[in-house]
Amino acid sequence: MALKKPGDPSTLRPIETREYPRDLAGLLAQLGDPDSSRRRWAARDLAAHPAAAAAVCARLAVETEASVRAVLFSTATHLGSPEVVQAMIELLRSEDPALRNGAIEVLASLPGAVAEHVDRLLADSDGDVRIFTVNLLGELRHPQVPAWLNQVLLHEAQVNVVGAALEVLSELGGPENLPALQQVRRRFAADAYIDFCVGLALERIEAA
Repeated sequence: MALKKPGDPSTLRPIETREYPRDLAGLLAQLGDPDSSRRRWAARDLAAHPAAAAAVCARLAVETEASVRAVLFSTATHLGSPEVVQAMIELLRSEDPALRNGAIEVLASLPGAVAEHVDRLLADSDGDVRIFTVNLLGELRHPQVPAWLNQVLLHEAQVNVVGAALEVLSELGGPENLPALQQVRRRFAADAYIDFCVGLALERIEAA
């Protein structure tokens, strides 16, 4: 059998024409491609385009492929704009746990940008949003976290929200939380669950 020379045209692969240009408009178009692998590549490459923040966040609401969602969240984190922060806050209201958890991860990575929204979120009329905000505080590396958790203990009326805050404090509470812990125990004196959670948090703080 005769060997083909390296330069033989029959050994060369045909050049594939890109269906989408690699500029912002092309990547945004590719983000809606039926092929999930193409959407995933577009989501990754859009990290280089700050103007894509709104489109990346909007895609999260309709994207069904988990691997594409993961890259969209990664790109949103990289972009980290006020637009991204606001979109992630809106996702805290989603019925999809994967979207909520992804949003919390993005927000937790942007403590400086998130801080100005925490007070409003802790006062939200939706108790679930307040719980998810407390969960976020458990991941947020910000010096105000102990004070925000104290605020929940001192003023929150819903037991489930207070319980979520106590769970967080059992992991990262410090001496600055002790007065609020004693106060919330008095506020919910008839609630065995709150009493147990307070006791656990106090035990772990004192043992630290």
